[in-house]
Amino acid sequence: MFSVDTHTHIISSDTTAYPAAPLGGHRSEWSRERPAGIDGLLREADVAGVDHLVVVQASTVYGFDNSYVADELARHPGRLSGVCSVDFLSPKAVDDLGHWIDERGFSGVRIRAADGTTAVPTPGRGLDDERMTPVWEFLSERRVPVCVQMHAQHAPILSGLLQRYEGLTVVLDHAARPQLDSAAPYPSPLSGTGRVYVKLTPPVVLRAQREAGSAAPLVETLVKEFGADHVLWGSNFPASAGSLSELSDLVGRQLPALDEDELALITGGTAARLYGVTVAEGQ
Repeated sequence: MFSVDTHTHIISSDTTAYPAAPLGGHRSEWSRERPAGIDGLLREADVAGVDHLVVVQASTVYGFDNSYVADELARHPGRLSGVCSVDFLSPKAVDDLGHWIDERGFSGVRIRAADGTTAVPTPGRGLDDERMTPVWEFLSERRVPVCVQMHAQHAPILSGLLQRYEGLTVVLDHAARPQLDSAAPYPSPLSGTGRVYVKLTPPVVLRAQREAGSAAPLVETLVKEFGADHVLWGSNFPASAGSLSELSDLVGRQLPALDEDELALITGGTAARLYGVTVAEGQ
């Protein structure tokens, strides 16, 4: 069964070629404690049986300089896809997106609207800051998937953006910290457009286990509401502690009973379609 890990990071040991310049000026602890470069990531993926990796720009290390990921995309075009980061508030944000997507091979972009810490400040006044309008227009027209790291409370704002931009395609990083004390994971419904995807990762699972005793009911609700064709998984390696295999198993154990076609979608089919990944015959 074809497998795509949609949430990995890489940190280079070459600090001259790829100097740190983290957003907010504070480098993430995980990147200091357990950095993994491309070779380490590929070894972990081979052991875990993961066919394709989506590398998400480590903005808490490199900020908006996506050079390291871009260079590795060029070296491993059949094995990697990339999600870049750009400053959505910059007057040249659209030009930057064109550079990283059209010239350097990225398949998506990410914006951190909230991450549960103060290390990375909220951009402007949030996702609906009027200065972001050209970016949302570009992403909508080009139908570029945008990973949004946010909390459930931001769902009404995101819902408004989805109504305004009819081509906007969104991936909820870490499932957007869904509500655990409510029958509905988000205060505004997000599944009705067919343009919202949910990414299941260890941070989602571990938070639900810690605060609700189990992640299984939440995951079942998310799969039921959005459908297997709009659910992806990501290991968050190496930001989450553990091997890629262990992190993959952590997420997989929370999945509800699924038929083979549904499991194939969550395992890799949904991600392959979203990011334009070619699946070899027989996989």
